[in-house]
Amino acid sequence: MLALPFPTIDPVLVQIGPLSIRWYALAYIAGLVLGWLLGRRLVAMPRLWGGTSPMKPQDLDDALFWATLGVILGGRIGYVLFYNLPHFAAHPADIIAVWKGGMSFHGGLTGTIVALVLFARARGIRILSLLDVAGVVAPLGLLFGRIANFINSELWGRPADVPWAVVFPNGGGVPRHPSQLYEAGLEGILLFVIMLAAVRMGALKRPGLAAGLFGMGYGCGRIVGEFFREPDVQLGYLAFGTTMGMWLSVPVVLAGASLAAFALTRKRAS
Repeated sequence: MLALPFPTIDPVLVQIGPLSIRWYALAYIAGLVLGWLLGRRLVAMPRLWGGTSPMKPQDLDDALFWATLGVILGGRIGYVLFYNLPHFAAHPADIIAVWKGGMSFHGGLTGTIVALVLFARARGIRILSLLDVAGVVAPLGLLFGRIANFINSELWGRPADVPWAVVFPNGGGVPRHPSQLYEAGLEGILLFVIMLAAVRMGALKRPGLAAGLFGMGYGCGRIVGEFFREPDVQLGYLAFGTTMGMWLSVPVVLAGASLAAFALTRKRAS
């Protein structure tokens, strides 16, 4: 059976004594920093908002800190609750052991939304407009995160006989779908192109539209990706061959569609 060998990439980029810099951490940093830079550029262009930007580029400097907390805390709490609650209930000290792995995007998404809503209320910024900025830049973080998953040889796909199947070091010696790269393409590259096209077509002039489009795009891309991704071993397949990732993505799609529909009923900024 044809299969591609896993590329020789050390998950640790630099090791200095007990301190190690991992690709996974750099992926989080790259996603947040590039998202922050793009967000500043968006809010510095009043024409994208119908003549007046709802916030200043400096506002995003502080929003970055809030979003980082939301991603980390929400991602970890989401993993604990949705993916391995029995283990953490029996070993509560492991909850803070984030270096052992275990983050949930859906939890991180929820945490980021809560953090940005609180930040917007504190600053007097229109909440939906801030969420729109986050929706446009979020695919960058997803792209880097999925590539880091591939480098870490984690969250690999189901057994496959396609010519591009990969034999992961800890995947049981079986050729598998490189589902991390599928998701990087769907949730990262494709969704980012869609979001930029939406901005170009005036989506930011309707508060909530870009955020809604992101919810629909991510949710659909994640559901498609789950058909190729091996489910978490402690959960396995759920009812009708579904996975936890699919079920968690359904409300994201529905919420995104509802938000986009609401935004389209509002008056468009001229």
